[in-house]
Amino acid sequence: MASAAQRRIKSISYAKYGYFFILPFFLVYFFFQLWPLINTFVLSVHGNGKELEAFVGMDNYKAILFGDGNRSVKMVHEKFFIALQNTVILWVGNFIPQIILSLSLAVWFTEANLKIPGKGFFKIVMYLPNIITAASVAVLFLQLCGEAENVPGSLNLLLSKMGIVDYNSTSAKYDTIKFITDTWTSRGVVMFIQTWMWFGNTMIMLMSGIQGINPSLFEAASIDGANSGQVFRKITLPLLSPIMAYTLVTSMIGGLQMFDIPFLYHKDPQKVSDDLKTVAVYIYEYFHDVTSPKMGYAGAASVILFIITLILGCIAFYLTRDKDEIAKKKQRKKNAQQAKRENKQFGGLTI
Repeated sequence: MASAAQRRIKSISYAKYGYFFILPFFLVYFFFQLWPLINTFVLSVHGNGKELEAFVGMDNYKAILFGDGNRSVKMVHEKFFIALQNTVILWVGNFIPQIILSLSLAVWFTEANLKIPGKGFFKIVMYLPNIITAASVAVLFLQLCGEAENVPGSLNLLLSKMGIVDYNSTSAKYDTIKFITDTWTSRGVVMFIQTWMWFGNTMIMLMSGIQGINPSLFEAASIDGANSGQVFRKITLPLLSPIMAYTLVTSMIGGLQMFDIPFLYHKDPQKVSDDLKTVAVYIYEYFHDVTSPKMGYAGAASVILFIITLILGCIAFYLTRDKDEIAKKKQRKKNAQQAKRENKQFGGLTI
């Protein structure tokens, strides 16, 4: 029989010390992020102006979502939904190629049978764009794709050397690709930039997920004669669902809040093209409008974006949930209830 001292030692829990390690995060979050979030909700239910105006309730939300009112209110409504459409297009357009490329590279790099020389070097090179600031990348591509008066940009000059575009330096007449002013071309460049910057980070996360899968599953599949495609479809992809859900949600949050690249990828950042104007740019422009700031509209648009992100995140988690684990949990609950009912039949006594 264990002594009192032994029982006391076993009851000691060190879990409480973990709270001391995460305390700095909550302190920083409380002082630097929680108040701005609360202030955003406060602004959303007040009037528009440079200072906090009178309480208007849900009028700002009605103006953005339904546009009931005068011409200026309808313009607020129309601009918001154009920005929301641009945001969805730019996010979907960069997420699909990003996840395909990242998943392919993650499977390739973690394949035990492939002896790839310099694997670590390639991982570093592919991750490097992620640590470069978005502003620097936007300026870089603006210089590559931009055009001066009667002079095409560096990328168009390269394409002219390859015979893809027509450029005559003598007459200064050229028919080049409008990487900045054309609607879908400019969107394509922004999608490419976002994919290029983030596929390395996504690849690393997917690799960690694949390496967390029990190797015995792959060995058993190999013994059973499964090919690489079957292993990927039947083992790798289903067991990657938790990390895929995480990747989807984080990418969606970042995509819906996309700001730096669309805002800076223009000759004049104060006149961002309507084709690249995202919801984050929409909020920025209304909040920092020099002539007539509309803080109420900016706050309401921020809250609406938060609600959209929350709804889409819940849908993503629901679609990527582990159905087998849920079924097992329901069965365990059912068995526990059945055992409880049987226990009551014997007056709380077990046989």
